[in-house]
Amino acid sequence: MTITVAGNKKEYEDGLNVTTLIEKENVENAQYVTVTLNDEFVERDNFDTTVLKDGDVVEFLYFMGGGAR
Repeated sequence: MTITVAGNKKEYEDGLNVTTLIEKENVENAQYVTVTLNDEFVERDNFDTTVLKDGDVVEFLYFMGGGAR
């Protein structure tokens, strides 16, 4: 199947879930990443059960905190 990951089209095997995709993509700080699938947020508790389909679009987001000086 072909999915778009972080703006790049990639080929992956059918039946791939979000957790496995994070591992295959070597996502840094995986424990802090937020995932969107087709512009919808995926709950961390659902990473193992969310199976990707041909044509899906996945983005990995990191929210950074900041402060005033």
